[in-house]
Amino acid sequence: MSKLLVSGVALSLAAALLIGCADDVETALPCETARLIVPWSPGGGTAVIFGIFEQQIRDSGAEIPIQVVTMPGQGGALGAQAAHDAAPDGCTLFAIHQHLVVNYINGVTEFSWDGFEPVAMLTDTPEIVGAGGHKGYESFDDMLADARANPGGLPTGVSLGATSHFFWIMLGSLTGTDYQYVPYQGGTAGRITGLLNGEIDLGLINMAAARTQRDDGKLLALAIAADERSDLVPDVPTLKELGVDMTYSLTRGIMAPLGTPPEAIDYWAEVFKAAAENETFIEEQKARGTAVMFLGPDDYRAWWAETAQGFLDAAEALKIGRFE
Repeated sequence: MSKLLVSGVALSLAAALLIGCADDVETALPCETARLIVPWSPGGGTAVIFGIFEQQIRDSGAEIPIQVVTMPGQGGALGAQAAHDAAPDGCTLFAIHQHLVVNYINGVTEFSWDGFEPVAMLTDTPEIVGAGGHKGYESFDDMLADARANPGGLPTGVSLGATSHFFWIMLGSLTGTDYQYVPYQGGTAGRITGLLNGEIDLGLINMAAARTQRDDGKLLALAIAADERSDLVPDVPTLKELGVDMTYSLTRGIMAPLGTPPEAIDYWAEVFKAAAENETFIEEQKARGTAVMFLGPDDYRAWWAETAQGFLDAAEALKIGRFE
């Protein structure tokens, strides 16, 4: 699956006098504060990132601040439905990543990304293929050889029906492998615990674990699903280097209900662009293995069209969800 990664996008706003100064942008919205629905629990990676955006936008003196409203449930579908049904007046925003396409494929929602108006892409966090040290793998190729020798036999921690599950489905379709999917609560943290204690053999891990929890050999980082190696874990090769033409990341952004006026979309795109250009925020996210990657409404729409098609093609080829 390829990603369209475009940098240096310049938004044109008639009311904007200076890019990066959110309070120079004016628009008429019927609210004093807009709500940003984050469809996951407080304390999770997505909620934390958008909580930082919330504070930066308030500190910037923007005409209309935002308030993060966490709405967990149904793998992100509960919050997605609330945002989808909200009035398209510019006063409701929605924090999104690829979960919504997966929910649509699995029939959890009747709408996908195109049930919203794209506002802005903000961050990109590539996934890292992890394994338990008990497996003794010395490379990603060792893992593939084991998977091919034991089709459907390697316990692999996932959140069933979520992006962590779909990663292995797509990897399997590209490499001719299959895995034994083990449902794990607690997201990445739960999977890392399972790898460390040997309950599972494989699972996606985060940058923090790849950097700090490998010294004793109980946790392995076999590959990163990015276009290039990360400076934070330079010893971890990319999937592409290893012959698997696949990138896979949680790419977070902002959407608005379908029918939200273009001027409101442009207003929020500029507000979030200004927040994303904060150097402290950029460095904080880099240290976590997350890149700040801004795309405006049109380019974000193009990115979604290409990215979603990759998910749909894989689901159709493997007869998953709606394609069974």
